[in-house]
Amino acid sequence: MKREAQGKRPSFYEDPSLDQMMSMIMVLAGEVSVLADELDSTHRVLKAKGIDTAAEIAQLELDDAALEVREARRQELLNRMFYLVRKEAAEAAASETREGYLATIDAIAEG
Repeated sequence: MKREAQGKRPSFYEDPSLDQMMSMIMVLAGEVSVLADELDSTHRVLKAKGIDTAAEIAQLELDDAALEVREARRQELLNRMFYLVRKEAAEAAASETREGYLATIDAIAEG
């Protein structure tokens, strides 16, 4: 079950797009931090076992299954990063009405 925060989102900047951007930056910062810790742990474990990770990585050739796993991981990251933007777009779309649409068209037509 997917959980979503309820209520009004906190706002720190006058421009809502800055809040969205900061949210994306924080998601990326969290991802980079976790990856750095995992990479550090991996290097330490392999070094303790006498494995030269730099040379092994240079020789690594990925098959299609590995490439698909990586692409799926990238897509999940993008989904987390753009979550707030998509949620706000869905909320805006849900609040649209036919009358509002027609009023916008009339306003554009009038110049």
